[in-house]
Amino acid sequence: MALSDADVQKQIKHMMAFIEQEANEKAEEIDAKAEEEFNIEKGRLVQQQRLKIMEYYEKKEKQVELQKKIQSSNMLNQARLKVLKVREDHVRSVLEDARKRLGEVTRDQGRYAQIAESLILQALYQLFENNVIVRTRPQDRDLVKTVLPTVATKYRDVTGRDVNVTLDDAVQLSQDITGGIDLYTRQNKIKISNTLEARLELISQQLIPQIRNALFGRNVNRKFTD
Repeated sequence: MALSDADVQKQIKHMMAFIEQEANEKAEEIDAKAEEEFNIEKGRLVQQQRLKIMEYYEKKEKQVELQKKIQSSNMLNQARLKVLKVREDHVRSVLEDARKRLGEVTRDQGRYAQIAESLILQALYQLFENNVIVRTRPQDRDLVKTVLPTVATKYRDVTGRDVNVTLDDAVQLSQDITGGIDLYTRQNKIKISNTLEARLELISQQLIPQIRNALFGRNVNRKFTD
């Protein structure tokens, strides 16, 4: 039987509704799949960026820790240097005080004459020359002049040699030094400095470890003491 126009239209509408429903279902399926894939990709990207951020801040944290360690080490070294400087300044202060006290020796002319005699003799033994020149402070010239004959005699008794010791009239030691003498050969080629400052410097260099131990105690970081 031939279908009427109404039946044809009805079937067409039915088919269109079916096709539309299929299309909607397919679209929903596509949307769901796309949403799922989007969420998976989004999660992957988020995790990837999260790891990058964590790695970045972990690196920054390590840099900060390293910087703190460097800064702490620098501050510790600076503190140690300050302590060492204060200690060295204190040692110098002690030595300077000793130098000033040496000047008190020269006030006792009898004792100072014996010291000057010993200083000249010691220098003569080192030079071992027949003719030497003595330089002294202006204020010590008369005292040194009086001990020269005794010095020459004692030198001859020990060495069996005569020595001619003369005071230098052209050049004298500074009157500001603590005391003592300098000895020269005739040509001024060899010099022996036996001023009180020179003797103090020599002794202090030898005794610096003992001085530091006396002032600050033993250094626990030192393995050897000789």
